[in-house]
Amino acid sequence: MIYILYFIFYGFLLTAIIGLLASWVDRKVTARVQYRVGPPILQPLIDIVKLLGKETLIPRGASRATFLMAPVAGLTSVILVATLLWINNLGSGDTFLGDLIVVLYLLTIPSISIIMGGFASRNPLASLGASREMKLILGYELPFVLAVFVPVIKSGFSIRLAEILAYQTQNGAITGSLSGTLALVVAVFCVQAKLALVPFDIPEAETEIVSGPLVEYSGSALGIYRLMKNMLLFTLPFFLAIIFMGGLRSDGLHLLNGLLKVVGLVALITVIRNTNPRVRIDQAVRFFWGPLTIIAAAAVLLALKGL
Repeated sequence: MIYILYFIFYGFLLTAIIGLLASWVDRKVTARVQYRVGPPILQPLIDIVKLLGKETLIPRGASRATFLMAPVAGLTSVILVATLLWINNLGSGDTFLGDLIVVLYLLTIPSISIIMGGFASRNPLASLGASREMKLILGYELPFVLAVFVPVIKSGFSIRLAEILAYQTQNGAITGSLSGTLALVVAVFCVQAKLALVPFDIPEAETEIVSGPLVEYSGSALGIYRLMKNMLLFTLPFFLAIIFMGGLRSDGLHLLNGLLKVVGLVALITVIRNTNPRVRIDQAVRFFWGPLTIIAAAAVLLALKGL
């Protein structure tokens, strides 16, 4: 019963609220950079509600079941990830052995759901965007897993999120070491790609392929995808804060410190988004398989040496 409550209130409601706020911060900062006023604070919520109230059109020839289920699968995976993160962060008891591996697996499903939805729509632009998304996953997953392996090594080869948090409570944040800092830098770039934000917004490139895999989506289905992305904008920085920075603590100044960690990561993602041009898919894959993988591998070796 307690896990159902965590799923509903923490995994969905709280994560959705914070995700919408993070989306507003991202849009507001972007507007200021472009010398615009930006949207009001409730605009992300208003956009989602408007989409949920509109009709969902299904393209002729599309795979109806896959087209409609893809956004639901993506949103469900984000809620599950957020639930696991909150359970561990709030210290409500260990979940299970290997929950870190499950989190890494679930974090790939939103991208896979976008690929499924793009191909299911049978639109050429959507298929092109889905193909780019697939190549992007193949690019960033290797350095991302290597970066996450650093906290595993530092915490005594533990694959429990609760034990990684406990290690940091006793010994300080993982980022206090050279290997942890390098791994966090790699992870931030990978998160940028997972969110499909500039410079890695190649799959949805609106000026080229008109939103790519989402070009045929409308109404509630598009609203679910938008909500999923807004929730990811909080969930992914929250995940990095847990495994690299000691998570969020609810006591006194530690709470403010924890909030600043997540806000800082969201701000960094927004800065990267607004100060870089979009790269081509081949450039992105070379970047992830080249310099970023080398840095991630170096971080792993340094962690093994205790640095």
